[in-house]
Amino acid sequence: MPNLAYLSLGSNLSLSSNLVSSNLLKSNLGGREAQLREAQTRLSVAGSIAAASSLYETEPVEYIEQPWFLNYAVLLETTLSPQELMSAILNIEEQMGRRRLVKKGPRSIDIDILLFGDVVLKSDALTIPHPEMHRRRFVLEPLAEIAPEVVHPVLHKSIRELLAALPEGQIVRRA
Repeated sequence: MPNLAYLSLGSNLSLSSNLVSSNLLKSNLGGREAQLREAQTRLSVAGSIAAASSLYETEPVEYIEQPWFLNYAVLLETTLSPQELMSAILNIEEQMGRRRLVKKGPRSIDIDILLFGDVVLKSDALTIPHPEMHRRRFVLEPLAEIAPEVVHPVLHKSIRELLAALPEGQIVRRA
């Protein structure tokens, strides 16, 4: 029986044109959408995408002197363990040109494990549930679209409840 993992994907830098179809690069969302679609395709090495939210344009948080992001959430059915999934994600990010130069800075691709079934895990390499997800509208808005009643295993609140509890701010709009 597969594990259900909820992931957040984001990009605010364009992808080189040799890695994606020219049709995606010509869309009004530019290379960010192409980058996200490419990451989703590459996630097939880790499992099967069972659901995906709409795309959302989001303002940067914390490090704000950078382009706006395009974000969305997916439900991945996987037979991998959380650690194996994290390893696959890091490999995908590296293959797609992710460079960690500035903390919270611009990135070509960012894939985070938000939830992995009811797993609660804290290690130097991986924390599940994602430790900041309940504070981030750019995570909760797309996640609530595909999993509104899923319950955070530590906070014991649904994604819908976590989203409703956020203070105003953090511009997130459907793309």
